[in-house]
Amino acid sequence: MSPDTQEILESALALPSAAQVELIEALIARLDEADQQPLSEDWIAEIQRRSADYDAGRVQPIPWSDVRDRVRGQENSSGWRALPPGSRG
Repeated sequence: MSPDTQEILESALALPSAAQVELIEALIARLDEADQQPLSEDWIAEIQRRSADYDAGRVQPIPWSDVRDRVRGQENSSGWRALPPGSRG
């Protein structure tokens, strides 16, 4: 990470949580605008298949908090670097 980027990150991390979320959303929206590539037919078919499975009740969604906790458990047991407590991971 460049020194400028590191400085911006440190400033952003000093913001209140609500302001951090606003900043993240603005950055993601900007990236989304810059990356307007159409989806391939394969991706569209996959999205439609998954959506149909969900709508028909053939899959059970997993809450983000469960997925995050599971990944953090894998990180800890495999030596990966876990996110600090309280971070938005």
